[in-house]
Amino acid sequence: MPSNRNHSHCDPVPTAHDWEEEKRRYHDFYDDGTMTFFWRAHTLLVLLIFTCCLVYVAVFEDTGDVSLEFTTKRGIIAMILAFLLFGVTQTPDGPFHRPHPALWRLVLCLSIVYELFLIFLLLQTADHGRQLLKHIDNALGEPLPEREYCQNCYFYDPNNPSNPFHNVWEKMDGFVASHFFGWWLKTLILRDYWLCTVLSIMFEILEYTFEHQLPNFCECWWDHWILDALICNGLGIYIGMRTLRYLSMKPYHWRGMWNIPTLGGRLKRIATQFTPYFWMDFDWRPIETLKRWVAMIAVISMFLLAELNTFYLKFVLWVPSEHYLCLGRLILFLFWGAVSMRETFQYLDDPNCKKFGRQSWMTAAITITELLVSIKFGWHTITKPIPVYLQYFWLTGLIGLISWTVWHFFIVHYIYKDHNKKAVQAQREENAPILDSNENEFQSSNQTNSLNSKNGIVRRKKKT
Repeated sequence: MPSNRNHSHCDPVPTAHDWEEEKRRYHDFYDDGTMTFFWRAHTLLVLLIFTCCLVYVAVFEDTGDVSLEFTTKRGIIAMILAFLLFGVTQTPDGPFHRPHPALWRLVLCLSIVYELFLIFLLLQTADHGRQLLKHIDNALGEPLPEREYCQNCYFYDPNNPSNPFHNVWEKMDGFVASHFFGWWLKTLILRDYWLCTVLSIMFEILEYTFEHQLPNFCECWWDHWILDALICNGLGIYIGMRTLRYLSMKPYHWRGMWNIPTLGGRLKRIATQFTPYFWMDFDWRPIETLKRWVAMIAVISMFLLAELNTFYLKFVLWVPSEHYLCLGRLILFLFWGAVSMRETFQYLDDPNCKKFGRQSWMTAAITITELLVSIKFGWHTITKPIPVYLQYFWLTGLIGLISWTVWHFFIVHYIYKDHNKKAVQAQREENAPILDSNENEFQSSNQTNSLNSKNGIVRRKKKT
């Protein structure tokens, strides 16, 4: 598609997606009568069940011999569940409708709860914050054991003739699978090959940059570029793009479950309820306008910051990598990221969308708050100076980025605009003689017609 500088100020910039068709599609989204109970919010039924639970706790439950810690924990959990219940039934629907809008309302409310927890954690001291996690798991709140990294970076170790590739086999653990599946899912979220590739390479560079602060960032060169970037990340991105191609080419035609005559067809219809209602490709067009370019830099920065927060948070809070809290956070971020990217794409592409999405706002707030927690609890880690050669590397990259931005969006735009002015002026000068001759012919014709009309009037007067 042509860039924005090819359009006049009065012409609207063409969008990558037909948003009017999007509105019509969701406006025509209806229940054919076979899934009515499934799609209803059931607000009164939920309120009745919620009230019954509260009545049971207040009147019938025996609370004779319980500790203050137990009642406090249970009260906090009940408070969170009450908020989630209200959010699932009352908050507006998000951009996704499958498998059910209530799921995505729950995802939004969970992000709010997590952000509130981060704010509470941010107001604690480092020691109090770590000990606070003991209320979640007694094994937490203890310093992490020190491990050695990058001690032997031989791809082929001649000193171990029985198993010369032992360094490679030692890296084949659960994190290899997590890298592959993680980038497969991230590709489904971002829906752009080059954006995923840039993020994959940039994160490996960030690991080089901060390996003096986080020991587990210290990896062998072949672990960075062959095992991680090329094999795990690259293969995950490739499979993700093949999946995107299938989803974009797949026909989306839905029938009511009870309108399907066979049992196998009904079971298949239930399974497809967990697939998209329709598919939208993301054409980010990062260099079409300055706004899109700056927005894409912000998206990349926030994405990489969220990735870094994963490692810094577990380091400063003393949470082991294999703990379920780390896995739970990653799973939640996949859901949050899916909705956020969809809202961000619409915000950039739809001219009628003037408001940043709810989930995008919460995801950005969570990422920033996590960064502040990492800075506050790990100040001595964060303030370790970056090596000088890496400072020069990032400074060079920053200057190159700013220079290219100025060149592409200002200098080239000015040259193109000046060239257009000269071309228009030359076209006018070329057409000027033709216009003058046409105007002279028109004037002479008018004069002849006027003279003829006068002569006719004179003749009529003489006759009379």
